[in-house]
Amino acid sequence: MKALLLAAAAMGAALPATAQTVAITNARLVIGDGSAPVDGGTVVVRDGRVVAAGTGVAVPAGVPVVDAGGRWVTPGLFAGFTRMGIVEVDGVSETDDSAAGNSPFNAALDVSAAVNPKTSAITVNRAEGITRAVVAPEARGSIFAGQGAIIDLGTDMDPVSKPRAFQFMVYGEEGARRAGGSRPAAIAMLKNILFEVRDYARAPASFADRGKDALLTRADAQALVPVVTGQVPLLVHVERASDILVVLDLKREVPALKLVLVGVNEGWTVARQIAAAKVPVLASALSDLPASFEQLAATQSNIGRMQAAGVTVGIGMINDDEARQARLVKQYAGNLVALTKVPGASGLDWGQAFATISSKPAEAMGMGGEFGSLRPGRRGDVVVWDGDPLEIGTAAVRVFIDGVEQPIETRQDQLRRRYFDPKEGALPKAYQR
Repeated sequence: MKALLLAAAAMGAALPATAQTVAITNARLVIGDGSAPVDGGTVVVRDGRVVAAGTGVAVPAGVPVVDAGGRWVTPGLFAGFTRMGIVEVDGVSETDDSAAGNSPFNAALDVSAAVNPKTSAITVNRAEGITRAVVAPEARGSIFAGQGAIIDLGTDMDPVSKPRAFQFMVYGEEGARRAGGSRPAAIAMLKNILFEVRDYARAPASFADRGKDALLTRADAQALVPVVTGQVPLLVHVERASDILVVLDLKREVPALKLVLVGVNEGWTVARQIAAAKVPVLASALSDLPASFEQLAATQSNIGRMQAAGVTVGIGMINDDEARQARLVKQYAGNLVALTKVPGASGLDWGQAFATISSKPAEAMGMGGEFGSLRPGRRGDVVVWDGDPLEIGTAAVRVFIDGVEQPIETRQDQLRRRYFDPKEGALPKAYQR
């Protein structure tokens, strides 16, 4: 450990913390596109974007160099579904901006204004190699929850990479509850809202605001126009196989819809239909016990089987402490690799598994050209690790976002240092005897 800390300190001395141009050499390099790691790799970031990554890459003159010393170097992790930055303490409503059950607005709600970059979960997850995240609202008053954002986990006060990046809605059991008590009520509400949105899009000036009891306010209709015209994705939380098919069928009525399925515990049973519809998935990982009646076919092989059928799959964490523990995606991806060694199970090879927490979630959100890999032109989100990043005991040594090095010390680190070997007189007053 002492040697590791000394090496990290030496690496830190080689690069100013505010630099946006850097080359990391002598790396066990992971591009993040599903390919296998390569030794002796180099990644060059100029002005916050990757310009080259691979073996045999020359470092331009004048570019600050970090020698990784053979360590693993990867793109920053892209958390596929979270509520980071909009929830601090679940039991304290003043710190929870994920939903607004008493508001007359639903689809119009926009989480980007509520993201707090000082939320403790952002610091903790950044230290674990998470550099970007999907942040979604939570449904309360309707099947539509509102507009989500893509954020970075940097230390600056401008965390939103893309506001209003998608609309989020719920179907299945939760959608039934929000719509009045049944799945037919949920689909009727959805179709009615989509019809009204098309009316609004044709003639916005003639769309009267019908008061707080209306199914669709003018603001909600306006927020849904980019959805029905295919300008932004519609993320749908759905678990049961039959519900998945109902959601996929929406594309026949609204062909422009860009669907992304979230959760999808029974997705493996209809994987061919999902693949044929070319709809990407942000799947819960390693669910093997049904948490509800809509997850009776849950299996740890879900992601492996969907991938084998041709589905684009990233890992998401809906209803899995997603406001705080996005860092668990590393463990989930590692377990997908381990499943390849379990007789009868379906897992992923290492490169494929890493892609489920890097390039695949970014691609699902239509942002694969910006985030999730070290291909040229992507943002310079890079992490240096002290070992295989899909192993539980591995830690991030260096984290860069847009080429800017980020601090990775957390409050937990500070507390450990303070109390690991306390000295007499150094404790707070309350600890004195």
